[in-house]
Amino acid sequence: MALTTQQLADVRRFAGYPAQGAQVFDNSRDFAYGWVSPGVWETLFERLNNLSADEEGILVTTYLANLYLLETALAGSGADLDTASAGPWVRNPNEVRERTALFDDWRRRMCWFIGIAPGPSLGPGGSAARVQRC
Repeated sequence: MALTTQQLADVRRFAGYPAQGAQVFDNSRDFAYGWVSPGVWETLFERLNNLSADEEGILVTTYLANLYLLETALAGSGADLDTASAGPWVRNPNEVRERTALFDDWRRRMCWFIGIAPGPSLGPGGSAARVQRC
């Protein structure tokens, strides 16, 4: 079982790295690196192309599946931003911030699982700082 090109692109995107466009990634052309064991660093390209079947299963069913749901929910939460109160229902004014924090936490967890540092769109903080509480 190998990850599809869409799954590879989504992992890179969720990990916080920019789209590859026409760039062909390989071990010499991928600026996403991670420490995988004492003294051993690998590119994201290398990590994703050499996961065990069990690790791929975890990546797809645990991380990607949840990230797709969280991303959709985050995008959908914008529909309620124009309503401060409707009958007994009152909008959570922190919904977008809380959903974003949850989404980014899961993104960092995926990075930690793969063994790479979060990319530029996840900002500073590294994967270990947030995921240690798992």
